[in-house]
Amino acid sequence: MEDVARAADTSAAAVVHALADQGATLAVVESLTGGLLAATIVDIAGVSSVFRGGLVAYSTELKASLVGVPTDLLAGRGPVDPDVAVALAEGGRLRCGADWCLSTTGVAGPEPQGGKPVGLVYVAAAGPPGTVVRRLDLAGNRLRIRIGAVAGALRLLADRLHAEAGETRSAVRADPRVTP
Repeated sequence: MEDVARAADTSAAAVVHALADQGATLAVVESLTGGLLAATIVDIAGVSSVFRGGLVAYSTELKASLVGVPTDLLAGRGPVDPDVAVALAEGGRLRCGADWCLSTTGVAGPEPQGGKPVGLVYVAAAGPPGTVVRRLDLAGNRLRIRIGAVAGALRLLADRLHAEAGETRSAVRADPRVTP
């Protein structure tokens, strides 16, 4: 578990420094991580120049009312869905007035939820070039899954920022079935 936590910390530092270099801002919308993503980000010195804040929308109702996820999407697919992760990231970006927003949604366990297995997680990053979502299939207890989701979300944004720094891209949505 320490390796995953260390990877999250390293990715958080890389993200904060890349955002600072670009003069960009970040927000987060969290479900299964319950504030752990924001806490990991704010552990980095100098974060106040880039981090706008975040929303923890654990209940399905708050995903709709606070973040703006369409109720028909939530009713039809449930909260653990790649399009819900996208809507969370895009809604958080708008509501927090940030250049980038990361979102997390999934099942931390100990039991499956709505027919979705424990460890199924979707993370999304919304930013100027568009929104991308990534599926993670994680193993372990609740804490390990939550830490893995944080690491996966930060890695996704680090990949996006690296790509943006190196080349201009058009808006893209990754295939959510692809596991990094």
